[in-house]
Amino acid sequence: MRALVFLIVFSTLTACDVRTVEFISPQERKTIVVNNNNPVITGFQYINFTETANRSELKELMNVDPKRTEWCAAFVNAVLEESDIESNKGHAYPLTARAFLDWGVSVKAPEPGDLVVFPRGKEGWQGHVGFYLKTEIINGVKYYWILGGNQNNKVSIVRYRANRALGIRRYSL
Repeated sequence: MRALVFLIVFSTLTACDVRTVEFISPQERKTIVVNNNNPVITGFQYINFTETANRSELKELMNVDPKRTEWCAAFVNAVLEESDIESNKGHAYPLTARAFLDWGVSVKAPEPGDLVVFPRGKEGWQGHVGFYLKTEIINGVKYYWILGGNQNNKVSIVRYRANRALGIRRYSL
C-alpha cells in the first residue's frame, strides 16, 4: 500500500516540480520502494510543505511549531514514527539533530532511508539531520542527496557534501 502511495505521490511531484526529484532513476525508485517501511516513502508525501503555507499540517505532524523551532529533528522523528520505526523521542534532547548520532547503528556506506547528521552553526550542539537518498559525484566531490525538513524552510531534497557528515545511522531492531 505504501509503495502505491509513494508512486502516486512521486508521479504527482514529478509533474509539479521536476527540480526536486528528477535525479532519482527508476532503479533507485525500485530500491527505495522495496522496503515497505522505508521512511523515504513516508517523507516524500511532505515534499514542498513549507513552514508558512503548511504550518498547521507540519505542526500537527511534528507537535512543534515550525515557525518557532528548528524542526529538522522533529520532522525525522515524525516520519520515523509514521513509518513504524522507533524514533529518537526517548533521547534527552530529541529535537536536536546531533542526538541522532546516538540512534540506531553507525554505518560507513549509506543506503536509502539511513539518517545522515551534519554540522550547522557555530555551537557544538547544532546540526542538521535528514534521510539519505543517493550519492552523486560532481567535479570529483562526493555529495549526498538528503530528504529533510527545515531545508530552506520546507521539506525538500538538498545536496550536501558527504565529507561534512558527522555520522550515518541505520535503524536496527
